[in-house]
Amino acid sequence: MNLPKNGKMILTVASLILGILFISLLKATGATGSTARTDTTLASLIQTGQENEQLKNDITKLKEELAKFQEGQNASKVVLEQLETAKRNAGLTKVTGPGIRITLDDAPNRDINNEDINYYLIHEEYIRQIINSLWSGGAEAIAVNGQRIIGSTEIFCSGAFIQIGQTRQMPPYVIEAVGDVNYLQSALNFYFWDRLGEYQQQYGITRKLEVPTEPLVIPAGKTQQFRYSEPMKEAK
Repeated sequence: MNLPKNGKMILTVASLILGILFISLLKATGATGSTARTDTTLASLIQTGQENEQLKNDITKLKEELAKFQEGQNASKVVLEQLETAKRNAGLTKVTGPGIRITLDDAPNRDINNEDINYYLIHEEYIRQIINSLWSGGAEAIAVNGQRIIGSTEIFCSGAFIQIGQTRQMPPYVIEAVGDVNYLQSALNFYFWDRLGEYQQQYGITRKLEVPTEPLVIPAGKTQQFRYSEPMKEAK
């Protein structure tokens, strides 16, 4: 179809206008999409930053709680160690270690013509003397016939028996002590051992000292029941 010259010009101008409008529309659309993406990215970054900050706060709180827990654990450990030390000092813990063993026994043959038969017997005072000597020699634990000697253990004569810690004991009396062997033997020799040796020669009682090669085992002592006394609170 042949158009007049004026028609061709009008068609060209219209095409140019449509092209410009189309390009402007594309730019506008692109700019809007870019702005939308930018807004979305910015919001996402802000949210991520807030979440990171919250995580940091949570981690800080967890660290503080962990520190408090560790402090509590350390305090509990210290208390348990102090309790264990107190129990050992009180003789309420089974212990083992090097030491000496002493055996005392009545004389097997007694002179019936002798008026005083007590010379042929082991008396509670002998046991007390030996125990005191061992404490002086640095004994850390002592037992008599497998019974632990602690601060409240009583030793006295009860007829044909020797009462040790509410238990009647019969000879032979085996005394075991854990500690430095040399110090323990020196303390015995200094205080009472020689006198027992004289009784052994004169009356035939048994007095024997051994240094076992294996560690001794001393049982725990019995706890004391408190019915009337109670700890006294310190004044502030």
